[in-house]
Amino acid sequence: MQRTESPLIALAILLAALAGFVDALAFTSLGGFFASFMSGNSTRLGVGLGSGSVHDAAMAASLVMSFVAGVILSTILARARPHRHQPVVMAVVTLLLALAAAVATLMPGPQVLLLLAAAMGTENGVFHRDGEVTIGLTYMTGSLVKLGQKLAGALMGDADRFGWLRYLALWLGFVSGVVIGAASQFRWGWNALWLAPVFAAVLTLLLASMTRPRPNLTLVR
Repeated sequence: MQRTESPLIALAILLAALAGFVDALAFTSLGGFFASFMSGNSTRLGVGLGSGSVHDAAMAASLVMSFVAGVILSTILARARPHRHQPVVMAVVTLLLALAAAVATLMPGPQVLLLLAAAMGTENGVFHRDGEVTIGLTYMTGSLVKLGQKLAGALMGDADRFGWLRYLALWLGFVSGVVIGAASQFRWGWNALWLAPVFAAVLTLLLASMTRPRPNLTLVR
């Protein structure tokens, strides 16, 4: 995250908010499962297996696999187009979210959650460099660990005294999205999900604009 330009960091915070929004809708609508928080779904998987709840275990496992499939898809896209993959990946996220919203309108159920998990897995490929994800947009545990490490370093006199603020902003962005998502779901139900592809489309356009190659202008004498 240290090597990421400030405008892209601001965009990462908005993408984290989108993940929080989607996660809140999934959690409040479909029995406490998650669209982006795979640690939570892994816990549900283990609890389901331990308690003999086959349905819960199967649902959690399906969500994990759907999320991983999204990560695989975004990685393939990033390798196929290494220089300007961000808007392409984000366009796929928008498409998956729109499909999820359409399915939710016609026949809400677990299939919606699988599409949302795939979208969130794909979103994690937006910030991808040298085969690795540089900013985790949906797993806040890693951001909080980095926050603690950077804050400890600042307290001990490291030169980077404010590096922890980026991770705090990322976490706050996610939580803000959760708050908006929960409030929207309680007011509009599944119809609130349409806000996600609209917002994702706006972020796609921003990414396309921010990553567009700058013309190399030379003075002609």
